[in-house]
Amino acid sequence: MAEIVITEFMNDAVVADLARDRDVFYDKGLVDRPDDLAREASRCRGLIVRNRTQVTAELLDQCPDLKVVGRLGVGLENIDLGACAARGIQVCPARGANAVSVAEYVVAVMLMLMRGVHRTTGPVIAGTWPRNAFMGREAAGATFGLVGFGDIARHAAARASALGMEIVAHDPFVHAEDPAWRQMRARRVSLEDLLAGADVVTLHVPFTESTRNLIDAAAIAGMKDDAILINSSRGGIVDEEALVAALKGGTLGGAALDVFADEPVTAETGARFEGVPNLILTPHIAGVTRQSNRWTGVLTVRNVLGVLDAAG
Repeated sequence: MAEIVITEFMNDAVVADLARDRDVFYDKGLVDRPDDLAREASRCRGLIVRNRTQVTAELLDQCPDLKVVGRLGVGLENIDLGACAARGIQVCPARGANAVSVAEYVVAVMLMLMRGVHRTTGPVIAGTWPRNAFMGREAAGATFGLVGFGDIARHAAARASALGMEIVAHDPFVHAEDPAWRQMRARRVSLEDLLAGADVVTLHVPFTESTRNLIDAAAIAGMKDDAILINSSRGGIVDEEALVAALKGGTLGGAALDVFADEPVTAETGARFEGVPNLILTPHIAGVTRQSNRWTGVLTVRNVLGVLDAAG
């Protein structure tokens, strides 16, 4: 059995470098074959996963030699942290590795929705040339609201600020005297004030019981009718049914979802979004670029090898 098992896609060059010095089993489709995953992981010392591999107590019970779980990303909802701690297994997320990628995604979809360019290809191909039907808005002078003010949010704020946007943010875990508020020229506000005043609301919080359906029907009702909502953090933070109703009813200007309550989205679960106006859907790719994929892999390997080498 291999010393390190990788269950989901990872930068091939980084895997090759790792395999020169360590016994590695890499199969990006292993996540979809639970029995094979359990068999391969049962004797490994290091397990590397993304967000789909469920690292449960039941799986850990089959891995007596496991010392470390490396997460190709930062979200840990798929890993039973309590079970890992009880067994002395370290969990190492790749913090900061994809912050730039997510921040650029947020700005990209924001600009698409503000200008309406995601809706123009079909009409142009059809020869209708509808210039007057796509009168968009400029980002300059608009208010960019961040729910959560951690590393990714600050990267997004810097890019929005460069476009001439006013920055407001809500994060009860970032103290009012934290220098980040001054450095990012961000105004600290309540969640209610942020939702009421922001032209763009972008979410950067983990999924917990306190953030489940944080943006529900009531929260959306408190937003501007032409506001844009972006969720590139975690599924389950936005009430998807309430979002669909608001977009269909014209009480929200647009939205972009990169994450969903149930992933991957199937034809059945995706049917709710059919025909919804001003909605951009992407398959959890905000943090995935060529650069971030490589750096996430490099950082994860460093984390995992550091634990294994220390364990001896």
